[in-house]
Amino acid sequence: MSDSTILTADETAGDLAGTAFEYAGDHLVATFDTGDFLGAVRVLDTVAPIAEEMNHHPDVRLGYGSITFFVSSHDVGGVTARDLQLARRIQEIAEAG
Repeated sequence: MSDSTILTADETAGDLAGTAFEYAGDHLVATFDTGDFLGAVRVLDTVAPIAEEMNHHPDVRLGYGSITFFVSSHDVGGVTARDLQLARRIQEIAEAG
């Protein structure tokens, strides 16, 4: 599977099982409870250099006690293997707290 192949919900289901991420059409989305605003910022601070290293950057919404990630491959207009890889990394970081 190519990094630019757009994946369907069925094709992502196995990779997303057990994660907070859900397939939402042209992107993956997950919200993580962090307890407070600084906790959300700490998660983002950990994700940011990984996203930069991967050259694949999620859209993010910070809130008091939560952070939401929207992951998609904007260049192809959908969800690809790159998104699944980034989502798994984000999930690991969020679980590590």
